[in-house]
Formats: sequence, structure tokens, C-alpha cells
Amino acid sequence: MAGVDFFERDLKLATADLEPEAINAMLAKFAKNSVREVISSGRASGTYERYVNGRQGVPEETVQAPGPIIYEFSLWEPIITFALDELRRRSPIKSGRFRGSFIVLANQREVRDYNAIGPDAEVIITNFQPYVRKAENGLLGAKRYSIFDGTKRALASRFGNEGRNAAAFMFETRWLDVRAGVHPGMPYVLKRAQGRRKDRQAGMQITYPAVVINQV
Repeated sequence: MAGVDFFERDLKLATADLEPEAINAMLAKFAKNSVREVISSGRASGTYERYVNGRQGVPEETVQAPGPIIYEFSLWEPIITFALDELRRRSPIKSGRFRGSFIVLANQREVRDYNAIGPDAEVIITNFQPYVRKAENGLLGAKRYSIFDGTKRALASRFGNEGRNAAAFMFETRWLDVRAGVHPGMPYVLKRAQGRRKDRQAGMQITYPAVVINQV
């Protein structure tokens, strides 16, 4: 707390003889320089939302002291990388094909630049192989529900509300319908019936187990 007190005292002394417009300009310049520094140092993503006096997206120069100016950075890259590593680690290893078939969707579109994903996006990680359901159900060597559901639990422990990360994320396991056009191999259509369930008859599209991530 002492450091904060000294900073506030120095700020008051530095702006004591300035007009309000000059104080606003100084605050805007300080904010812009600070965000540029943390991005260039690699400590934060270049994707962020800016709030100035509670208004989203307006320029720093519109600030009215004492502000605040808040930057909400995208934290997707480390979370998605962790999820993919965990999914691959838990996957069957017979040929390696399944391990190489995970895809990341943001708002129903495949993405590879995770830092470009906005903070309000819903991120889905699934696998485009037609036997993905068998894998999650424990029929291909991995334990039942250990791939996607196990990864969800690992994510919640590392990055969720009870984790050490400052941001809070919600992690779910869902079985999803995937529309045509998302990926060339999806959705897979059953060529013959698999049991008596209505959703497993010939001509039906399969559902895909997935880890679904939202920032809250």
C-alpha cells in the first residue's frame, strides 16, 4: 500500500498547477504508453477492449480525470494451448491421427491465431475425426470421458474461478451439432445404424464432444 500512496502523492504534485485539459492529456498519454509497453514486452496480448470512463472503445484522449482507463486483454492463447496439449496427452496414440485432428472454433469459425480472438467470444475445441465419440466413450484405449471431460476439469483447476488466474472462465463439456462448412470433414453422416437410438440411425449427422470455454 505504501507504493500506491507515494504514487498518488506524486501524481497530485505533478498535476497541481495544470488545467483539467492538460491533466486529461497527461493521463491519456500515460495510459497509451503503458499499454504499448506491456504488449511489446510480451506480457499482454495485442487484442484488447478499451474502456474510458466506463465507455467502451472510445479513444484515450476522451478521458475525464481521474478516469479510469481500463484495458481488458484477451487471454485466449495460453488457455487454448493448455487445452490442446491436455487433449492430445489424453488421446489414443495408435496412429497419431486423432491427436492431430483437434480444431479450435471461435463463434463457429475455425481459428489458428488465438490472440486474435475477442474476449467475448465462445471458444469450442473438438476433433473432426468421425470416431471422436468412440474415443470419448472409452472404446479406443483411453478411459471413458477422460479426453474432453478430463480436459475440462484440468482447465477449471488451472484457469477457472478457483484457479490463480485473475480472469474467470467457465469451462463445459458439450456434445454439439456442427454445421456444414465449419470443417471439410464435418459433420460426419452415419452410413449405417448404430443401435436403436434415434440419433444413431443411418443418414444422421453425429454429434461431437467438445470443450466449450467462455470468459465471465
